[in-house]
Parts: sequence; structure tokens; C-alpha cells
Amino acid sequence: MRKKLATKISQSIRFTIVAIILIAIFCFALTPVTFQNDTYYTIKVGEHITQNGIDGQDPFSWHEDLGYTYPHWGYDLITYFIYQEFGFTGIYLVTCLLSITLGISIYWINTKLAKNKIISFFITIGVMYLIRGYIAARAQLVTFILFIFTIYFIEKWLETKKKRYAIGLIAIPIAIANLHVAVFPFYFILYLPYIAEYLITSLGEFIIYKKMKKWRLNQKISHYSKQVGQEEKIQKLKREQKELEDKIDKIKIKRAKELQNPYRIKLTKNPNVKWLILIMIICLFTGLLTPLGTTPYTYLSKTMQGNTTQNINEHLPMTLVEETETMCTLILFLSVLIFTKAKIRLSDLFMLGGLCYLMLSSRRQVTMFAIIGSVILNRLMTQLREIYLEHKETVKLRKIFNGIGVMLIIIIVAGLSYHLGEHKIYDKYVDETTYPVQASNFIIENIDLTTARFYNEYNYGSYLLYRGIPVFIDSRADLYAPEFSGKEEDIFSDFIDTSSIGKFYGETFKKYNMTHIITYKNSKMNMIISQTDHAHYKELYQDNYFIIYEILP
Repeated sequence: MRKKLATKISQSIRFTIVAIILIAIFCFALTPVTFQNDTYYTIKVGEHITQNGIDGQDPFSWHEDLGYTYPHWGYDLITYFIYQEFGFTGIYLVTCLLSITLGISIYWINTKLAKNKIISFFITIGVMYLIRGYIAARAQLVTFILFIFTIYFIEKWLETKKKRYAIGLIAIPIAIANLHVAVFPFYFILYLPYIAEYLITSLGEFIIYKKMKKWRLNQKISHYSKQVGQEEKIQKLKREQKELEDKIDKIKIKRAKELQNPYRIKLTKNPNVKWLILIMIICLFTGLLTPLGTTPYTYLSKTMQGNTTQNINEHLPMTLVEETETMCTLILFLSVLIFTKAKIRLSDLFMLGGLCYLMLSSRRQVTMFAIIGSVILNRLMTQLREIYLEHKETVKLRKIFNGIGVMLIIIIVAGLSYHLGEHKIYDKYVDETTYPVQASNFIIENIDLTTARFYNEYNYGSYLLYRGIPVFIDSRADLYAPEFSGKEEDIFSDFIDTSSIGKFYGETFKKYNMTHIITYKNSKMNMIISQTDHAHYKELYQDNYFIIYEILP
């Protein structure tokens, strides 16, 4: 018996080691070498903070007195320190490390909560593949890790009520408020499904067990006990009370049986939820533990008031027909819930519904749907194994995955990792087809930046400011909206209208007293200028991808 147990433990450890190594390789393959535009302003903002602190003003655009909230100042600062010591290579390697940490965290937490390593492994690979487009040197990669640990701490607190999980839950929003303030409100959304289940079960008990009627009977008995000659009424009320108690006892027995074997939805009243609510209330005040003042509480609402989310691709509503992997994941969930005997916890159903709503409202929330939803899917799949596989079949399956199955997994995951990452050896940190590398060299060498006011586009503005060139706009969209900038001008809307030729670009140039233009050679603006409006502009520079004009008086 001991030998079998030792063998089983040894096999489990071996599988865990193999799983972690494969997850690490897969996550490394998914991490892109080429940086996104946010990385460039992150470095520069971090540098500015080291030199000037958090001054609440933007130093990188040529607009005057723009207020800036520094929404991920902590991440910016850390990124700058890494860049200062190790350059772009350091940032890339740290991004790989964070990606690997996320993958291993998802796997480890799933094995702890669902108790099945094989299913946890496959789900982890699926999750990382689903969110591959959001793995980048951005603050969101850190918050992904924090959110999956939030679920773990909540689940373990409800299970054990150990203080270390409460401490973890309080520490996480402090980190979020300083690393990525935009997602601070989302932290509290993760509590709501558990609280909703508790409230529904409490309300159900209150109604089903007729506590109000029982309370009224007690009040009447107490009232008549103080009066003389009311023994008959008291006895009648006591008989009613006894009948009610007997009825309640029968209901409780019936309800207990139903809860042990529910039809579809598992409903549980966990008394630890009351303390979870207290933890959440404490966490509400952690947003004050940041140099940003009340920004954690106001940032999201201000963002939603403006029009930036309506014009940035990752904030737009999801179109399922364009997201094949996501649609397949939803079909998988629906198939398990509709066509199998698996039963879902009410809190998980609320969580899944809320995540679906958020994802369909904003496509970037597919990350939260995948990461948090992995725990729910794991629980359902583990149930299916227990329902449909007999013990002997489970043992056979385990043997397969400890032998030939492991070799097949290694070959498949290694092959997929190679396929996804083989192009990386040719990639560069800066994509010169997207960012004006050579054009920036020309600007720095030939144009007086103290007087120049460049028109530039959103996608490469961050690279320009990284090179020390003052910009019209960059990917810090909130900075250019009146809700944040403190100005009456809506710079972001002016850019959107101008770049799409929704308004004549000459009006924008005149409004902001611009002196130069840098734009993509294949942009609508350049096609119009070069073919019909070249008399008002002097071409200074062009390469394969960008062109620079001086605006003539």
C-alpha cells in the first residue's frame, strides 16, 4: 500500500515538473519580441518620475498645461529602472518572466482549487493561447497575475478562513492602485458573485422558513402573557407555533436533501462570506494608499464619460464571428451546462455571466473571461470525469498520462511552441514599419524641437516622445480627453476627426498652430497632400514608411 502511494506521489511530481516546464516554454514562445506603443511612453514616464516625481502634469506633448494622472506610475518606474540597467533586452526578458509566471500561476491555482493536474494543464495552455494578443510589456500583464490570485485567496478564505488569505486580499488592491489604477474597480467585481449567492440563500431561508411569522407569534405570546385571563389565546398561539416549527423542520429536511443533490445549480450558504464582505469594505479604502489621491475611484468613471473607449480597438464591443477561439470556448461552456449532468455553483454562474457581459462589452475583457473562467471550466470538467468515468477508467487514463501520454503532450506542446515562436529570431524590439525610427533621427538632427509643433498619429506618438520629440497625441488616450486634461479642447476627438478626414486637416493645423507633419506614406492625409494640396507643404523627408512635411505659412 505504501509502495503504491509512493509511486502515485512520484508520478504526480513528475507530471507537475513536466507540466511547468512545458507551460514555461509555451508562454515564452507566445511573448512577442516587438514592443507595443505603450512600452515606449512607459519608459519615458518612469524616467520623468525619477527626475521630477509625480507632478500631475504632462511633460511630453507640446500642448501646454495638460493634467496627467500617472495611472500606472509604479509599473512605469519599475520598467524604467529595468530599461536603464538592461535596455530593451531587460524589458523583453521580464515580460517573458511575467508571461511564464502567469501561466504557471493559472496552472497551480487550478490544481489547488479543482484537484486535477491533467485538466489544469490543458486548460492553462488554452487560456494562454486565447489571451496571446494581450501578452505585452504593459501593466495589464501584472494585474492578470494579481486577479487570478484574488480568486484563489477568496476561495481559500471561504474554505478555511485563514488570516493569510485575508492579508493577501488586502495587499492585492494596494498593488493594483499603484501599478494599474484603471482596473482598480474590477477587483471588487470579483467579490460580487460570492456575495450575491450568500444574499440569495439568506433571503431564501428568510422566506421559506417563515421567520417573520414565527417572530410575530413570539411577540403575541409575550404580549398576552402580561395580561390576565388570556391563557386560552396563549395556548392557541403556542399550538400554532408548534405547528409552524414542525412545518419548518420538514422543509429544512427536504431542502437539505435538495441541496445535497441539486438539479443544475449548487446553492450554498457559506457563513465566511460575511467576513469576506468586511474584507471587501476594508479593501475599498486601499485606493487611498497611493500618491495619486482619489484617482483609483474616479479614473474609470471619467474614462467612460469620454469618447476614447469608442475609438480604441481593444475597448470596442466584441464581434463573436471575428473571434473564433472565444466563440468555441463559449460553446464548450454551454455544451457542458446544457448537455451533461455537471452542476454549477450559483456563484460560478454569476461570475461566468458577468465575465461574458464584460467581454462582449469590451473585447479586451476576453482576458478576464479566460483567466477567471479557467477555474470554473476546470471544476465542471473535473465533475464530468467523476460522473462519466469509472474508477478503473480513471486509473487507466492516469497511467496513459504518466507514460506514452506524457511523451505525446511534450511533442505536441513543444511543436506548437516552436510554430508560434519560430519567427521571433527575426523580430526586432522596434518595428520600423510601424514606428518612425529613421524619421525620428532626421527630426532630432535637422529640426528645432523647441519651436516645432508636430502633427503625428496616435499609434506612433509614444515612440516619438520616447525619442524626445514633443507630440500632438500618443497612446495615453485619457491625457487628451477633456475629462482628464482639464482643457475645453477635446484633442483626442480632433485627432480622430482629422486622421479619418472627417474634418479638413488644415483646420486642425491652424487651430493648434502646427509647424510640421509626420505621417505614414500610405495615410489618407498624405495621399491628399501629395496629389492635390502639395502647394501648402514642403516635403523634408521620406523613407519607405513615413514622410515629413513642413507646413508653409
